[in-house]
Amino acid sequence: MWWFQQGLSFLPVALVVWSAATFVFSYITAIVLRHVDPLVPYISDTGTIPPERCLFGIMLNVSSFLGMATMYVRYKQVYALNPDKSRIVKLNKIGLTLGLMSCFGLCIIANFQKCILYYVHVVGACLTFGVGAIYMLVQTILSYLMQPEVHSKDIFWIRLTVLLWCGSSIASMFVSSVVLYSGLYGTDLVQKLHWNPQEKGYTAHIVSTASEWSLAFSFLSFFLTYIRDFQKISLRAVVSLQGQTLYNTPQSFAADEQRLLIAGSI
Repeated sequence: MWWFQQGLSFLPVALVVWSAATFVFSYITAIVLRHVDPLVPYISDTGTIPPERCLFGIMLNVSSFLGMATMYVRYKQVYALNPDKSRIVKLNKIGLTLGLMSCFGLCIIANFQKCILYYVHVVGACLTFGVGAIYMLVQTILSYLMQPEVHSKDIFWIRLTVLLWCGSSIASMFVSSVVLYSGLYGTDLVQKLHWNPQEKGYTAHIVSTASEWSLAFSFLSFFLTYIRDFQKISLRAVVSLQGQTLYNTPQSFAADEQRLLIAGSI
């Protein structure tokens, strides 16, 4: 059995590989069609013009679904390991809520392009990466609280390192974006897809775009730390029959279930 076939480790692997492929394929398509400059454009710029916009949207929606599945499995795993620790249980629920909000933000990014509905797109980005960073923080705290009984110290330090990488990328992107869009370098920069290295603001633009790519891959890298944990977990569905047919009224469920139990059908 291959390592990615053990337990549910394929979930974080699929999330990271698929999301990275989304960025790479959209980037290559936009470069080949000369819709953006080759040197680190904004990720959103590579999903602005058809046909890469269509590819970008579809693939990011799938990433959102994979993200929700991964975060839910993580939630169930932490709860199963710590059912009696109220602080961990509470943090775990907060983490799941933040994670689902982050995935919803990813859907917004996928379906509301930067050059069409800029402010909606920004809200999606804040939900994805801003709330997502808080999700990473919560999971890092959980890793600290669960060591050494459940987690080793190594995984805590790895997650903390990735969290700091993410935080520094957010800070760098925020500062450079504020400088770039301050009005000193012109207006309507949101619609600008091609930059000349001789233009004013080019350095701030490159710092901002490089920070965005760094932020995206730091966010994805965090889920790679779930692989070893997910190798030790599996989920299964339990089917409970509440009637002999699919046409029973709710009032007959209890009686039917009792008869089935007596008959040994369940």
